[in-house]
Amino acid sequence: MDLDSIHNQKKSHTDKTTTYMNIYHQNIRGLATKLGELISHLHPHYPHILCITEHHLKQQQIKHITMENYNLGASYCRNQFEKGGAAIFVHKNIQYSNINIDKYCKEKDTEICALKFAYHELKICIITLYRSPTGDMDFFLSKLDRVLHLLYNLTHHIIICGDFNIDYLVESERKKQLDNLLLSFNLTSIITFPTRIQNISATAVDNMFLDSSRLKDHLVTPIYNGLSDHDAQLLTIRIKVPKDPTKELKTHRNFNNHTISEFINKLSNESWDMVFNKNNNEDVNDMFNSFLNNYIMIFNSSFPLQTVMTKKNLIKNKWITKEIKISCSTKRKLYLTCRQHPNEETK
Repeated sequence: MDLDSIHNQKKSHTDKTTTYMNIYHQNIRGLATKLGELISHLHPHYPHILCITEHHLKQQQIKHITMENYNLGASYCRNQFEKGGAAIFVHKNIQYSNINIDKYCKEKDTEICALKFAYHELKICIITLYRSPTGDMDFFLSKLDRVLHLLYNLTHHIIICGDFNIDYLVESERKKQLDNLLLSFNLTSIITFPTRIQNISATAVDNMFLDSSRLKDHLVTPIYNGLSDHDAQLLTIRIKVPKDPTKELKTHRNFNNHTISEFINKLSNESWDMVFNKNNNEDVNDMFNSFLNNYIMIFNSSFPLQTVMTKKNLIKNKWITKEIKISCSTKRKLYLTCRQHPNEETK
């Protein structure tokens, strides 16, 4: 190999930098009354994509929803029944194109919307869906299959997120059916933690699916915000992009009194059942690994990786005051305490 080749290879390697793309999903169980609190929770590091299920809005209502820093990219709303629905909000700095798949939708059975967007060199087709627990499973699988046949191609990465109302923490026939369908498109679940915890029940009915063989460098963490009885999920994808000589990207974790307090509160409210309910015959290494996995998951949810431009000032929202942040933090603490110790006193 000659010197020019070595130089070019080295240059091509150093001319790349790392950035992160964030996709956030939440079954919010009524968006209209929770807009301000949701934005306050996300501030100042807004995800690129917000996927919302059970927004509970009609078509005319969701058109008039104004979410700071976001555009409504795609949505599905019920006409006949109340509640339900799915929507995708896109950060205002991202270009996107809506995909009309309304003809595959049916209230309660398959409530689905989709769009395409590009982030640097990454092209993504994102699908957000809600399936009612009383919905027709066969109809749902049939329509989802048709949507995926319509959208699947090798130029775009497909990411599906939503509330499937199929618990992925236990084996079941419905889980097997959905897995078999999605595996035919090389899509697999990346959620390994509970997304809905009620009293003694812990289920993973909210999920995210992607092709891990193509999107290898990703991390998904639970977000405990107390906005509904479903926890949110944050998908972070690491991307190599060409360097911009006029800008510098830096990755950091946000450590401050609020995030540290939230981290300590989550640790104190964690039951550690996966560690201490092990049989005496279990290897101590397995127990430690179980503890470490839970600890890291809580750490990442409290201090997620953020990428910022060092030469670009963040827009500060004047209405999100220190007092509002304290109130939101206090509400989350009370929510976690009530969920961990459900009794008359905490209610």
